[in-house]
Amino acid sequence: MFTGIVEAVGKIVGLEPRREVTRIRVLAPGVAEGVKLGDSIAINGACLTVTENDASHVAFDAVQETLDRTSLGSLAVGSAVNLERAMRADGRLDGHIVQGHVDDTGTVRVLRRAGEDVRLEISAAAEFTELLVEKGSVAIDGVSLTVVGVTETGFDVALIPHTLEVTTLGALRSGDPVNLEADVLGKYVKRYLEQVLPAAAGNAQR
Repeated sequence: MFTGIVEAVGKIVGLEPRREVTRIRVLAPGVAEGVKLGDSIAINGACLTVTENDASHVAFDAVQETLDRTSLGSLAVGSAVNLERAMRADGRLDGHIVQGHVDDTGTVRVLRRAGEDVRLEISAAAEFTELLVEKGSVAIDGVSLTVVGVTETGFDVALIPHTLEVTTLGALRSGDPVNLEADVLGKYVKRYLEQVLPAAAGNAQR
């Protein structure tokens, strides 16, 4: 479980294919300290397990399914990534509940700047946008954000200067892929309604 509050921006220093997995090596001095094998860390919002570490680096093994279904497959050596260690049970929930299970990938339409008013517009599938509501929560590349507006084809969020400074979002360009995770509450409500409404309609017709 995560909060969507990025702890540090790391740098990809190695991508090593190893039969069924790819080992992803990340330079992350601030995060690597105190990390142990088996710990969970979100990389751009995707939860991965630490398989190797030292004082300044962490490494993860990503299966092909993860590379195909997230934006991690587009990473290259030198890429910057958002990092967050798993939330402590006694910690503060400053963002929102983020599982680290990427629901879908979206595409950056535009990062629009007007002074300190910065809007990030994302194209996304209707199956994802129907999970969103205005003023609700969404995670983009692991960053907890508030939805400003939503349509069937995408949504937009506002980025404050602090977010631009401490995450990778300020470097996004049109066409870049991003990992998306909707608020878990929205997913459960949608699932519940999908089960209840057809049953209610069937009972009403009897």
